[in-house]
Amino acid sequence: MSEHIVKSYENELAALDRSIGQMGGLAEQLLGQAFEALEQRNPELADQAFASDHLIDELQSQLEEQVVVMIARRQPMANDLRQILAVLKVAGDLERIGDLAKNIAKRAGTIASVTHPKPLILGLRHMYEMAAHSLKGALDAYAARDDRRAVEIWHDDQRIDALYNSLFRELLTYMMEDPRNIGICTHLLFAAKNIERIGDHTTNIAETVHFLARGVHLSEERPKHDQTSSTLIQKTG
Repeated sequence: MSEHIVKSYENELAALDRSIGQMGGLAEQLLGQAFEALEQRNPELADQAFASDHLIDELQSQLEEQVVVMIARRQPMANDLRQILAVLKVAGDLERIGDLAKNIAKRAGTIASVTHPKPLILGLRHMYEMAAHSLKGALDAYAARDDRRAVEIWHDDQRIDALYNSLFRELLTYMMEDPRNIGICTHLLFAAKNIERIGDHTTNIAETVHFLARGVHLSEERPKHDQTSSTLIQKTG
């Protein structure tokens, strides 16, 4: 393979990473816009989040087209093929993160005229901040091929699950104490579940970084501590 072809190939691989970086930046921005829209009950901010999600979808489509062309032209093997497969997996997770963040933003218009208990929104903010921190860490780990950081993020999902479990129990308590809270608490519960799922997709990205850096999958059992099913049984039993 000539030096020119090798350089061109390297540039194409680098372009894939830049696309992931752009998608990741938009996903972080979208998550921030979505939570701010919910917290402030601001439909205009929600509209900004919807626009960001559309951009993420477009980038994913473009990236998939680039990958198809690269595989056909370059017939990648070994490390190069691993990188291309990793790009597709991370792009898929970022697209889902965008969808989940958009779902959070949709709640902003619905609860715009409703006052929500301050302790609940503070708990939700703590959960959002942890998920946003993990997402940034996973994207930084991808850019740097930092396996150590990726494994740290992978374990952090347990903390997000623990916050979700706690918030779930608190929301159920508010609903059982006063039926008038059922509407607002249901919307906040859906938002919390979306944040918890964002944590799951961030964990997927961390696993992909480990595979990209090491060439093997994580051998540990995946951390997962969503206990809401048993909590619901205890509260309603």
